[in-house]
Amino acid sequence: MICLGIEGTAQKLGVGIVTDDGEILANISKHQEIREGIHPRDAAIHHAEHIKNLILKAIETAKIDFNDIDVIAFSQGPGLGPCLRVVAVAARTLSLKLNKPIVGVNHCIAHVEIGRLRTKAEDPVTLYVSGGNTQVIAYTDKRYRVFGETLDIAVGNMIDQFARDSGLGNPGGPIVEKLAMKGKKYIPMPYSIKGMDVSFSGLLTHALKLLNKYPIEDICFSLQETAFSMLVEVTERAVAQLNKEEVLLVGGVGVNKRLQSMLKKMCIERGCKFYVPENEFLGDNGAMIAWLGILMYKSGVRHKLEDTYIKQKFRTDEVEVTWRY
Repeated sequence: MICLGIEGTAQKLGVGIVTDDGEILANISKHQEIREGIHPRDAAIHHAEHIKNLILKAIETAKIDFNDIDVIAFSQGPGLGPCLRVVAVAARTLSLKLNKPIVGVNHCIAHVEIGRLRTKAEDPVTLYVSGGNTQVIAYTDKRYRVFGETLDIAVGNMIDQFARDSGLGNPGGPIVEKLAMKGKKYIPMPYSIKGMDVSFSGLLTHALKLLNKYPIEDICFSLQETAFSMLVEVTERAVAQLNKEEVLLVGGVGVNKRLQSMLKKMCIERGCKFYVPENEFLGDNGAMIAWLGILMYKSGVRHKLEDTYIKQKFRTDEVEVTWRY
């Protein structure tokens, strides 16, 4: 079985083609070039302009024909409404033209499942960190449950906004990480954990107030250390509460080497295994949508065309997991 998946929840458009044995035949993507924050309408225009060529390129890369595709999958949410609509329309069009079934998938769960596929993690506590989402996720009782999350902005959004407002550029993650490596002094910053949830808005405000008072390298270092310590703490709590033996890191912020090292150290101390997929599968990508589409379809999930409306606030724990036992 072969699935073509389309991802387009924010500024990145991706098309992936995956087989039911987990082979990635194609994983093509295109970023919208942005200097400031994401503008949903502009991102949607970008997707509409490039989606046809990206699909054709994926088919060419996979060395298959359109008739070889068995199912179409697309990111149904969560995400930016205008971007989601472009992807949904493209998926519906392919489904109708090729007379193939269509499956709308949850973007967050797709990150978890491609992570499990690539690392062979079986039943991990997953830390999902990206520009738009920050969640601690684990499977129990036929659903992916959220055991902790951000109460305001996502960690990736926080870092990007700090970089933009301080004139460092965009995307901010790689810039802040590079500068943080040169930091020598930790500056105390707000450490906001509320139960199992985290809050980053106060940290962002405080870091911006420190500009011109301390070296930017020390601010970036302190910002990262504080934010990542919060994330590691709530992840460790979830591991302890759920008695899990694996931790999986997914999402675009997961490429950060400092975050990886902090999580790995925590896992070593707890005696559990730490997994992180290749960078290609950490950020948003079409392959993760295609893979989850296959899992859902093979487990009996069927969507009528009228069921493929977008869900901007599609919660991770809304989805009944029919493909795990």
